[in-house]
Amino acid sequence: MVKQFLEAGRIVGTHGVRGEMRVEPWCDSAEFLKKIKHLYFDEGKKDAGLVASRVHKTLLLIKLEGVDTATEADLYRGRILYLNRKDVRLPKNRYFIEDLLGLTVVDDHTAVVYGKITEVFPTGANHVYRIANEQGEEFLFPAVDAMIAKTDIEGGKLYVRPIPGIFNDEGETIQNTARAEDEADAD
Repeated sequence: MVKQFLEAGRIVGTHGVRGEMRVEPWCDSAEFLKKIKHLYFDEGKKDAGLVASRVHKTLLLIKLEGVDTATEADLYRGRILYLNRKDVRLPKNRYFIEDLLGLTVVDDHTAVVYGKITEVFPTGANHVYRIANEQGEEFLFPAVDAMIAKTDIEGGKLYVRPIPGIFNDEGETIQNTARAEDEADAD
């Protein structure tokens, strides 16, 4: 199920004496988060009352309505801020990490299911997906266009074109196991 409100970042402290707060962005960057005009608390149930925001190094500094001192701002330390997905336009083939978590990873050519995405983390060049199968095995999969055939958020699937060795050193083993299970189910 696609969530309407997504985690945007966490308030990690205060900045100055006039009630500004430092936010650690949980998205691409503080610059990306600065473009959002409305932020929320309580999983989107309460408008945070965003008055202003600005980038400071890797953090976003925010000013909320009714928060005018460092003491008042400190009461918000640790709170999670949410954004409304309708306020964001992502470029083609870009997705919210929360939408990718839990997707079932399927081989685009053989329909073999490799597992589910359990974690997404950035590296220098691209993101990497941690994929875990039912046997508890984990695999690291580079999220590069050449290896991703289709991302179906609504259908809950990521179709991939893996290179040999990513999911198993013996490429036939996974395919044969999946075929054997399918044949057993048909009996």
